[in-house]
Amino acid sequence: ELMASLQSRLQVLWEERELVLLEARECAEWGEELEATVRDLCKPNEFERYLMFIGDLEKVLSLLLCLSSRLARVQNAMSTMDGNADAEEKQSLNERHKLLSRQREDAKDLKENLDRRERVVSGILAKYLTEQQLQDYQHFVQVKTSLLIEQKDLEEQIKFFEEQLENLEQSIP
Repeated sequence: ELMASLQSRLQVLWEERELVLLEARECAEWGEELEATVRDLCKPNEFERYLMFIGDLEKVLSLLLCLSSRLARVQNAMSTMDGNADAEEKQSLNERHKLLSRQREDAKDLKENLDRRERVVSGILAKYLTEQQLQDYQHFVQVKTSLLIEQKDLEEQIKFFEEQLENLEQSIP
């Protein structure tokens, strides 16, 4: 029953992931249309700033989400460790925790820098785009961000349930 329940939950998550991937493709098409508009209206150096921001948006968010996920797994491993765990394993987890915490703080700094760059890009676009086009750009950035977060969350849930199912299968003789 537990295995069937896990498999059912995984099926639902896989279907959700497919829907999010479809939305991400639609968002990418929307982004291409927006990019063409920006290319036509802005100066080449301004267009480059726009492209760099959009490219870095995905990279920085993915980095931040990945580091947060890895840090959560390490914290979970640390919290489930009992008093019998060897000192070397505890030390290793503590070092990984410190490293991931520092890396996540660095990623947060990158995100703050990205937020400043987004304000600069918005200022540039405000000179060229209509109010509706500017709102569309801002909405595009929000949708792209939320889809990245949703996609990463689904991937983590799928990974978790797959691991649970695998552990359960291995525990049954």
